[in-house]
Amino acid sequence: MTFYDKSGEPIAYAEDDRSIYLFSGKPVAYLYDDSVWSYDGGHLGWFADGLVRDSSGNTVYFTEHANGGPLRPLKALRPMKGLKELKPMKSLRELKPLRPLFTPEWSVLSGEEFFLAKE
Repeated sequence: MTFYDKSGEPIAYAEDDRSIYLFSGKPVAYLYDDSVWSYDGGHLGWFADGLVRDSSGNTVYFTEHANGGPLRPLKALRPMKGLKELKPMKSLRELKPLRPLFTPEWSVLSGEEFFLAKE
């Protein structure tokens, strides 16, 4: 599964539908239930209908199987995957916030910013 941003650039991928890596090979997040979590336990956003949403309900990324959300651009070619780094230990997750209403808008977060915001 590849995560594309609002310009259609591939930013990250998940081969096992759980662990999310940047194309450089850096592990940045994981999926659990309907949420995207950082390895330090921070709630990054929501994953539903093939879309990753930020804490405001705006779309950050779309996948090949996305339904709904904002108008999607053409997808750019995926880069070569770098050698995967070891995944860090998962910290205790913070309390999951209330899910916002999902909007048909793109998030102001772009590129790798979403995954690296809590570092």
